Amino acid sequence: MSGGRVIVTRPERDAAIWVDGLRAAGVDARPLPLIAIEALADTAAAAHLSAARDRMATYSALMFVSAAAAEFFFQDGSEIATAPHGPRFWATGPGTTAALGRAGVPAAIIDAPASDAEQFDSEALWQIVRSQVGPGSRVLIVRGGDAAGRPAGRDWLARQIVSAGGVCNAVVAYRRFAPRFGDAERRLANEAADGSGIWLFSSSEAIANLRHAVPDIDWRASRAIATHERIAQAAKAAGFGRVRESRPSLVDVLASIESFE
Repeated sequence: MSGGRVIVTRPERDAAIWVDGLRAAGVDARPLPLIAIEALADTAAAAHLSAARDRMATYSALMFVSAAAAEFFFQDGSEIATAPHGPRFWATGPGTTAALGRAGVPAAIIDAPASDAEQFDSEALWQIVRSQVGPGSRVLIVRGGDAAGRPAGRDWLARQIVSAGGVCNAVVAYRRFAPRFGDAERRLANEAADGSGIWLFSSSEAIANLRHAVPDIDWRASRAIATHERIAQAAKAAGFGRVRESRPSLVDVLASIESFE
């Protein structure tokens, strides 16, 4: 498959999966993780996470913003509450659903957008779960935090839950960092900035981290694929000259790569 080298910017483990899939389809894919993920340090945030695990059965639902949120939340082997009136488990997309399954959550108590949904985000999830929320509902959002373990990310879903009469709490399960660029990473970024490569973005934060890591690069000749409208807008605001939107599936990303020819 032609179209140019594809730079996969997801966190390291996710990037490896995407690189393997793209290479199997004949794409020259290279990983350049633009978000680093680590466990919480031994701080108050870690204690808060442990307490949230202990109270899991007291919630009507637990919402996981990403596969990493599910993996870090259950990394201590916490028992899954599966009683008839136990919590539901909400996922934003197939990757998060799969991570919950690996953690032992039965598929029957997971709610997520269909695999062929137009988007995998909080808005799509809310259309599915809004009927579960009313006065007395308690929802825990499991998310990532910044380097210090402070909550980071959108609060759109929390506002919808509160507006519907529910109570929403949040807990940080892992930390997100900007990457450390060495000579090899800077060289790859520069090589892909002239339009010969295609950047694959699944996060606006990744774009911000890239700009910070290599602030002197002019992106006007660059091409990018973004897996959400908000991410596409961030890429355009960063100066990327040609931006395509794509559903976050391998088949759709491959079609977007072809569209650049």
